[in-house]
Amino acid sequence: MVTEAFALRVSKDLDLAAAAPLLCAGITTYSPLRHWNVKKGQKVGIVGLGGLGHMGVKFAHALGAHVVLFTTSPNKTQDALRLGAHEVVISKNEAEMQKHLASFDFILDAVSAPHDLNAYINLLKRDGTMTLVGAPPTPSPVLGFGLLFKRRQLAGSVIGGIRETQEMLDFCAEHGITCDVERIKIQQINEAYERLLKSDVKYRFVIDMASLK
Repeated sequence: MVTEAFALRVSKDLDLAAAAPLLCAGITTYSPLRHWNVKKGQKVGIVGLGGLGHMGVKFAHALGAHVVLFTTSPNKTQDALRLGAHEVVISKNEAEMQKHLASFDFILDAVSAPHDLNAYINLLKRDGTMTLVGAPPTPSPVLGFGLLFKRRQLAGSVIGGIRETQEMLDFCAEHGITCDVERIKIQQINEAYERLLKSDVKYRFVIDMASLK
């Protein structure tokens, strides 16, 4: 039995397997985009193209923003464009990064590995915000001057409540958005875990519960 206040409605127009990760990766990226009022005409950066990042690209695109995907992997360029990015920047290329200085309204950082936050903070325009949804395991140094000048903000976000999650599911149904998933049987769980450690998944594994029989 489920208490009504905690039940969610999933449109029949959404594939259930591809919709399942929306309740984690979906709401985790949708919530900050909505909270910081990302809208048409804004320039939005998504850092990292993984389980969270690929949803950030889809949502920012659907909200009408000009979406720039930042990645360290050139081989992710075509996939990023397929998912809705308008531009792809290889973050290790300093010249490419310099082209975008002080130009972003909002940046969503979905990277969980240690990386230089300052490089992205400097890409924000006046009153711009960078929000972390990834969780690097070690502290990340932040240079104060990067925030002081142009009154930039560094924030964090985790997940949304039931009401916002329902809003996100309705938005997905309206725009035909789901997660890119690989369906596996429960018997493949160890193999999937090993692949997960190598970031070898596009972009979420979903277990077919019928395979438990």
